[in-house]
Amino acid sequence: MANPTHRHTRSRRDKRRANWKGQQPAVVACPECSEPKVPHRVCPACGMYDGRKILAVVEKEG
Repeated sequence: MANPTHRHTRSRRDKRRANWKGQQPAVVACPECSEPKVPHRVCPACGMYDGRKILAVVEKEG
């Protein structure tokens, strides 16, 4: 099996890795409570999804 005979330069290595950026998660406003949430997931603040109550959210006493 063939192996590289010459070492690749740092710039060549870094050019290859230039597109490994992390992505910012998509966030939308919940239509019920206007809190930020991830699309297509139950809202952690109010427990609603697609106009239906999915989770019973318990508020913390503090």
